[in-house]
Amino acid sequence: MYDLTGFQRDLLYVTAGLDEPHGLAIKEELEDYYESEIHHGRLYPNLDTLVDKGLLEKGEMDRRTNVYAVTRRGRREIEARRDWEAQYVDDLLAE
Repeated sequence: MYDLTGFQRDLLYVTAGLDEPHGLAIKEELEDYYESEIHHGRLYPNLDTLVDKGLLEKGEMDRRTNVYAVTRRGRREIEARRDWEAQYVDDLLAE
């Protein structure tokens, strides 16, 4: 996870949180968060990077739509990241 960009981490988190994560749904969630347009030329290459790293699996919903799923490794990486974050921010959030 340490070698991912912030955008790639956000992609992984959003994909993990959606019921049927396909490109357009992921794009819309990130646009809401970033409050700006996410271009296809940024979205899909980064999703492919996560697939190549073994953090996401890519399948087909239909001939035009790809769906993504977090792999077991991806889930472990998310857990490890959240544990790492917790050691720095849990006390702050408890105040």
